[in-house]
Amino acid sequence: MNRPLVVIFTAIVLDAIGIGLIFPILPSLLQEVTQARNVASYIGIMTALYATMQFVFAPVLGSLSDRLGRRPVLLISLAGAAVNYLFLAFAPSLWMLLLGRAIAGITSANVSVASAYITDISPQDKRARRFGLVNAMFGIGFIIGPVLGGALGDYWLRLPFVAAAVLNGCNLLLAFFMLPESRRPTREKIDLAALNPLRPLRWVFSMKSLLPIVAIFFVFSATGEVYGTCWALWGSDTFAWNGLWIGFSLGTFGVCQTLAQAFLPGPAVSLLGERGAILTGVASACLALVVMAFATQGWMIFAIMPVFALGGIGVPALQSLATRQVDESQQGRFQGVLASAVSLASIVTPLGFSSFYFVVRPHWPGAIWLTVVVVYAISVPLVLGLRFKRAVAVPRAIEPG
Repeated sequence: MNRPLVVIFTAIVLDAIGIGLIFPILPSLLQEVTQARNVASYIGIMTALYATMQFVFAPVLGSLSDRLGRRPVLLISLAGAAVNYLFLAFAPSLWMLLLGRAIAGITSANVSVASAYITDISPQDKRARRFGLVNAMFGIGFIIGPVLGGALGDYWLRLPFVAAAVLNGCNLLLAFFMLPESRRPTREKIDLAALNPLRPLRWVFSMKSLLPIVAIFFVFSATGEVYGTCWALWGSDTFAWNGLWIGFSLGTFGVCQTLAQAFLPGPAVSLLGERGAILTGVASACLALVVMAFATQGWMIFAIMPVFALGGIGVPALQSLATRQVDESQQGRFQGVLASAVSLASIVTPLGFSSFYFVVRPHWPGAIWLTVVVVYAISVPLVLGLRFKRAVAVPRAIEPG
């Protein structure tokens, strides 16, 4: 493996570890800063703020990487992440925490720019395998991160944020000294209209046949947001888990999810078909969520983890199905639409889930998982109504205004 790939994969692992470090102890940090016992709404605001900045500025950074080169944009992104974690480590007030998350969202191009870099340096016949390695590297980092963050947070609450800042600083130095540029800078002007993050959504509304698949992606993305928003709060409130146990639970789920994604989607589609695999994933996730809602002992959560991880087997089938909704000439635009739907879910749903958890926390924290079941239920008629057809040729006359 050549040196640039080693640097990129190392950067992705360290970045994922840095992200996972903070999940187990973010509620405790917010309680310390705000002096509030119920910080669910603050977590929702911080998550939504990050996603909003990412949604608005990701097209800008992508265009800059095309024009200026991948390396400078990646360096800016890594520096922004390090600054964010330093804010979290030493911020004495809420506004500084929010400022740090805004900076992180603005500069959050690590994985996307890394993916563009891999595209630049990889022959077409090697890209699929290398992108698979990207997902594997991120998964490994996200398994390690929560466990390490929980352990460090029990020693000193701010230590995981210091560790995350150090990791991103190492990322920055590694990329600065060892990563060559993969793309020659150009003098072409940036198309300002293309930077509008809502532009892809305007196109999809002109193709009503695409709306159901986009809506399903939105629903699935919305359900995924609740875990980062409420898992640590719920584990602490329901089972009195400390940071180590919260991190260990997230790491265990990461292991189960990685194994399920690696080995089960192909056989599931072969046995059940794409629609059957998607619905089986939904049913598995809902079963696990109901158990979690009524669980009274922590061991029950670890026992249900394999079933919970099965909830992800339908996602690859959904992604495969999505690629057949338009012809090859429109794949890039359609994937941009799906990315926009995922980003919008990341903005809207943390606020809703955190607000609901704020209400139910004193009485029944586990009720939050039943709301996820309700959201999943919205996808079922959409999946049943999907037409499994060949790619649609999109008229070229249709352009966003």
